[in-house]
Amino acid sequence: MTARTADVLLVGAGAMSSTLGVMLKQLDPSIKIIMVERLDHVAQESTDGWNNAGTGHAAYCELNYTPKKPDGSIDATKAFNINAAFEQSLQFWSYLVEQKALPDPSQFINTAPHCSFVWGEENVAFLRQRHQLLSAHPMFEDMKYSEDPDVIRNWMPLVMQNRKDGEPVAATRVPYGTDVNFGDLSRLMVDYLGHQPDFDLLVAHNVNSLVKQPDGRWLVQAQNKADGHVTPITADFVFLGAGGGALPLLQKTGIDEGHGYGGFPVSGQWLVCTKPEIVEQHHAKVYGKAPLGAPPMSVPHLDTRIMNGKKSLLFGPFAGFTTKFLKYGSYMDLIKSIKPSNIGPIMSVGMKNMDLTRYLISESLQSHESRVEALKNFFPDVSADDWELSIAGQRVQIIKKDPAGGGKLEFGTEVIVSADGSMTALLGASPGASTAVQAMLTILERSFGDKLKTPEWQAKLKEMIPSYGESLIDNTELLKSVRQRTLSILQLNRQS
Repeated sequence: MTARTADVLLVGAGAMSSTLGVMLKQLDPSIKIIMVERLDHVAQESTDGWNNAGTGHAAYCELNYTPKKPDGSIDATKAFNINAAFEQSLQFWSYLVEQKALPDPSQFINTAPHCSFVWGEENVAFLRQRHQLLSAHPMFEDMKYSEDPDVIRNWMPLVMQNRKDGEPVAATRVPYGTDVNFGDLSRLMVDYLGHQPDFDLLVAHNVNSLVKQPDGRWLVQAQNKADGHVTPITADFVFLGAGGGALPLLQKTGIDEGHGYGGFPVSGQWLVCTKPEIVEQHHAKVYGKAPLGAPPMSVPHLDTRIMNGKKSLLFGPFAGFTTKFLKYGSYMDLIKSIKPSNIGPIMSVGMKNMDLTRYLISESLQSHESRVEALKNFFPDVSADDWELSIAGQRVQIIKKDPAGGGKLEFGTEVIVSADGSMTALLGASPGASTAVQAMLTILERSFGDKLKTPEWQAKLKEMIPSYGESLIDNTELLKSVRQRTLSILQLNRQS
């Protein structure tokens, strides 16, 4: 059987693959790309709008990005880095809107002020300290802080309804926070790719094998789920951007760089309200502090969501333990992922994180009433009948070897690249799609280094992402320039 050929094979049709595909087509319109997706439609797994929070993660409201150090000071390193990464995403999306590669931005991104809200003296002191640290930097200088109940009530009316008198509360607010429908954004980017030459999309195809050939190319077998027909594909470069499915695929490649990695799957659930009389009283993403022992993805937040032009409210997420790596996956995913190279790290992490496992199991066994009780911290007047449970997507946290020979659990994202740069995979979860552009730039640098050094690619990258190669953390003038531009093009500077 004659194999189909491609310069680039993208496995998975979500935020990561669509971003990389569009970037490569912008850099080299002649590049031949094939995208393979296991489901019947594009962006139906982790990227789909209801399978994630839709928060454009910029560290404005996410308190877990600014942990306390043992000496009581706050470490803002991650917050600055995530903010800079999200600014790169905004720049790329702005460029695509300008080029008419994306439609009116309201179809995929909208303003939703990003707020943090805490109660209790200790938490108030933490938020005050956090604001003082962050707002001193130009990245966060627009962040407002208040301990005044009337000011906070103006920012988030539902949160302050019938709250106990005299309870210490504090909040911060950045007006141009975002609600992003990553599912629609990915579908729009794939639609753009579909109108370009030398691009093919295979949906409802499982990737069964990935084998490195003697000539250095990869031979990939993609099987049609409907009729079992196998399509062989040869590609110079393969990217595994399959969300929770990336780890099993990485293991199929046999590359040395993938040895030792395991996955810790976490499920998620939301409470959702669509009643207009309630929804219209809240326009923000309000994040609190995570319960003791909870993973970062379980930081509670009450969010405005805009899906297909309609507003709703979302609260959660409520985490749970599962053995599935994908929402539409198999309960055998975890078992099948255990290999001789990663069984040690997995067992080590399991023994070190029994409290986390117990927490996740207890979360999954909660009743509707107990979930509503958690919501009362953010909406004291809540009525349980106004909210329904919605199942979110799966997230697979990274397990990797540590220097001591055991294993450690990582809650970020990690790019795995083969020694010759021909095979790459993206593992992990938070902050995920928000920093897709930065992640894909890393892949370009590590797998397309020679082309990236050419004047043509350098000039195009600077056109797409004006801050490319420079630090938005250190260059205040550049930061203000690109932020002003992206807020205007993406229509995020409207008063909210």
